[in-house]
Amino acid sequence: MILDNRAAVRKVLIITLLLNIFVMLLKAVVGKLTGSLSLLADALHSVTDSANNILGLIASRFSSPQPDREHPYGHLKFEAVGALGISAFLGIACFEILQGAVERILQGGEPVRISTPELWLLLIVLGVNIFVAFYERHVGVKVGSPILIADAKHTMSDIWVTISVIAGLVGIWWFGYQWLDVVLAFPVAVLVFWSGWTVLKENLPWLVDRMAIAPEVIHAIAVSVPGVVNCHEIASRGLIGRQVFIEMHLIVDAQDVETAHRITEEVERRLEERFSPVRILIHVEPPEYRSEKISFESGSR
Repeated sequence: MILDNRAAVRKVLIITLLLNIFVMLLKAVVGKLTGSLSLLADALHSVTDSANNILGLIASRFSSPQPDREHPYGHLKFEAVGALGISAFLGIACFEILQGAVERILQGGEPVRISTPELWLLLIVLGVNIFVAFYERHVGVKVGSPILIADAKHTMSDIWVTISVIAGLVGIWWFGYQWLDVVLAFPVAVLVFWSGWTVLKENLPWLVDRMAIAPEVIHAIAVSVPGVVNCHEIASRGLIGRQVFIEMHLIVDAQDVETAHRITEEVERRLEERFSPVRILIHVEPPEYRSEKISFESGSR
């Protein structure tokens, strides 16, 4: 069974794109009016939010799980590539924020001027960011979309950035501490970098075909089926809950093709029940064949 969640993913990305553009413009306008470096940096962070949504729409367009002649294993890795693109955008945003903060320290600048209405506008921005983050994560987990989950992590970092910026602007507005604006630009950069690193760490294993399921788990399920003598050279890749591929050599106690087929069908059924959606390839071997090697690296059992 192959699940295609692209319609749901596109709907969420379009909604969040419109909201992120609104947030970006509001931050940029307030940042320009107040002269706040940290708020302008936060607006730059929101530019990457919108760019990420556009990138996600492009990735989702090409990430069909359905196989074709050129892509017999489907196109789901396009979505993981899109998530890595988000990491790249976050890295660029981190560099821009740090560069602006260092320039302000070395060259100075105009004092930040903030008013009560502008602070209320930033609270509206914060509310929109919170809605976007939880909405994207909820749908991303529900439909199993790494691009939505990755973008929700990015937006969650935006929430903390905005909270930090608002706190700094309140300090400037209430106490007149102008240095807060530059100081807070640095933790903003750290939060942006951490978000990018998290997205990279979660999606890279999928792209390099890291093991999806421990071979011992697959082995235990397979040998629990009557007629299975043993299985070996077990390999798996993909993402559980999204799409998994399993390969194995199966030793069966069967003297005819029909019996061997029935046994392998039961193995496939149990694996699909546990790890669906999954595509399984089984190489059947006669009971005379002996091998205790479960996977390519685990050695003898």
